[in-house]
Amino acid sequence: MKRWIYITIALFVSTPLWAADEKASLQWSHRVEISVPVSGVVRAVNVDVGDLVKKGQVLLALDNAIYQAKVAEIQAAIIRLLAEAAEAKREFERIEELYTRTVVATAELDQARLRLVKTDSLVAEARANLKQQQKVLEDSSVRAPFDAVVVERQVEPGMSVASTLQPQILLVLGKSGEMLARMHLTTAQIEKLKIGQVVAVVTGGQSYQGKIKALGLEPSKGNGDSLYVVEVLFSSSEQLRAGTTAVVKFP
Repeated sequence: MKRWIYITIALFVSTPLWAADEKASLQWSHRVEISVPVSGVVRAVNVDVGDLVKKGQVLLALDNAIYQAKVAEIQAAIIRLLAEAAEAKREFERIEELYTRTVVATAELDQARLRLVKTDSLVAEARANLKQQQKVLEDSSVRAPFDAVVVERQVEPGMSVASTLQPQILLVLGKSGEMLARMHLTTAQIEKLKIGQVVAVVTGGQSYQGKIKALGLEPSKGNGDSLYVVEVLFSSSEQLRAGTTAVVKFP
């Protein structure tokens, strides 16, 4: 009698632990509110909402005539103080030589030394003041901190701005070429993800390759106790808008 031995082979197909399309909202990858750290009257505003700006580009400028005059005044004072310091040094060296020959008393040498120290300290103080005033002059012109798009404009030429503890927001910038797709996921979903994981972001009929930038560690407010913020960073040559709906496709 023949015996047939049947061997059953179970085939296990590897499948993703989780694959889904999740709704998200687009946000700026980097958003800054621009103010002026010094007081003055706005002379010029060089940008408007929707304009693309390059890093270092002048966005707005205050009337800086007073600041320029202050810098010039300090520079003139430094020239005068340097001359006085040079004269004090020559006088000290002369008296020091006389002192070594016992021609003058110690008190006279001490007075010459004190004058030299005083003039040198005045020069150092004036130079420090000059750096401070040059920084104020530089701050009277606001430059773009990075390549960006102008999101808001709340300033016009002729407007007075004041440097206070709560400075006025004059412009709002969003970084150009980069966006975030932000969504809220459950604990079970977020545990299957990792930073740097490649996913697809679909918005406006276009698909973009992105990477997970942030996985929330605390529940997001207003979205339930078990939902966490997840952010996907992606690049785009088109100018997208914050608040636009997107779909993130997880593999």
